[in-house]
Amino acid sequence: MNTFSNHLDAHARFRPDAEAIFDVSTGMRHTYAGLRDLSRRWVARLRREGVGRDDVVAVLAHNRAETFAVMYACADLGAVFYPMNWRLADAELDWQIEHSRPVAIVVGPSFEGRLQGQTLRLDETPDLAPETGPGPESLDAPWQLVYTSGTTGRPKGALLTHRMVHWNAVNTTLACGLTSSSSTLTFTPLFHTGGLNCLSTPMLHIGGRIVLTTGVEPARDLRLIEDERISHLMGVPTIYQMLADDPAWDAADLSSVEDALCGGAPLSVELLERYLRRGIPLRQGFGMTEVGPNCFSMPHADQPRKLGSVGLPIHHMAMRVMRPDGAECDPDEPGELWLSGPTVFGGYLDNPEATAKDLVDGWFRTGDVLRRDAEGFFWVCGRQKEMFISGGENVYPAEVEAAIYQVPGVAQVAVVGVPDPRWGEVGHAFVEPRPGVQLHAEMLSGALEGQLGRFKRPKHWTIGDNLPRTGAGKLDKQALLRSVR
Repeated sequence: MNTFSNHLDAHARFRPDAEAIFDVSTGMRHTYAGLRDLSRRWVARLRREGVGRDDVVAVLAHNRAETFAVMYACADLGAVFYPMNWRLADAELDWQIEHSRPVAIVVGPSFEGRLQGQTLRLDETPDLAPETGPGPESLDAPWQLVYTSGTTGRPKGALLTHRMVHWNAVNTTLACGLTSSSSTLTFTPLFHTGGLNCLSTPMLHIGGRIVLTTGVEPARDLRLIEDERISHLMGVPTIYQMLADDPAWDAADLSSVEDALCGGAPLSVELLERYLRRGIPLRQGFGMTEVGPNCFSMPHADQPRKLGSVGLPIHHMAMRVMRPDGAECDPDEPGELWLSGPTVFGGYLDNPEATAKDLVDGWFRTGDVLRRDAEGFFWVCGRQKEMFISGGENVYPAEVEAAIYQVPGVAQVAVVGVPDPRWGEVGHAFVEPRPGVQLHAEMLSGALEGQLGRFKRPKHWTIGDNLPRTGAGKLDKQALLRSVR
């Protein structure tokens, strides 16, 4: 009884007919007993494929209830569940498959034929007697593999342990007041820790209900919130803006919503106030794949006077704001955020150098700059890393620059994130051609198709000679940013 997945068995025993997931794409409502049965069928199916402890099982699919069944089957087998990012280009997915070496790949209906080799179909219920597995060797064994882009140009595979997912569920339940009567609308993709672990796994842990969609359709989603009496929401600012801008917003009955969590990018004060006027405490959050992902929580009573803050540290988590010399910062002094506790991940797959750099003596060094005010509330100041966030997706300039450098005729390139009214931030690429070479934006953008996901491709291009440089001869990103802001 040492696996986090045992809560699924417990709910199936004590509340078998309680609804666990309403899959809007199929119209099917899955009870806890039904989800456990489907999960055990996948245990048998994956075992027949040779999946055992520590083996990776990849899933390439839009949001489907069956994805959770495969995830729990991996827990029972002691295997590692790897939700693949279908937004990536084929070359990017091929690299991740080569890196993670999955023993089995499960593919949803929309992606059959996209990957080479033998795959299993997610929408086919395994016709096998349900089975249980041996479980992981310990709570520190990995359960989920979630890739997060790296500043070196290659993604890093973060290993999320059973202990981490369990304690994130406990923290979230305490901070958000989740009960078995709670429900959430999961429209963000399950290949991100936000869609998977911000509210979905905590909701299943407490015995609540998930309403699962494949993407965002504002009018439909407002109707689902009303009809399904959704109590908790999680999304990125772009999603909340789309909901509030929809013609159905004013007439929608949103009285069931007790809490709305927002991550991925900063919220505007205007958007926060629009939700507060509807009685919805839209709370700016902050987290990451490697920790949590829920790290802070804003008390509802403090929301009006602390607009823009990410709140207070969540339960069972230690935090420091540190100077470069290793000393803690004073109140209101910006510094690097360090995090520690049972919700810290287990390291990066086959990347001991990155693990040793980011995880030191139990502290995860985020590379993000925050400050803590005199009352203990935290405020995000910026990022030490050059990452920017576009529509809730992390974009790392080094990865984009590496792709642009592959285009013939490119001499120098620098990519920065610039504000965008729809996506929060988008990429602006500055490109210096080689002497005698003519480059234009359409050609450069077209060259990235098939190499980078659409959200990573720059939306703006500046092409020219004599771009500003640093003393070391590199393109000066700060000067470039000032030229377009």
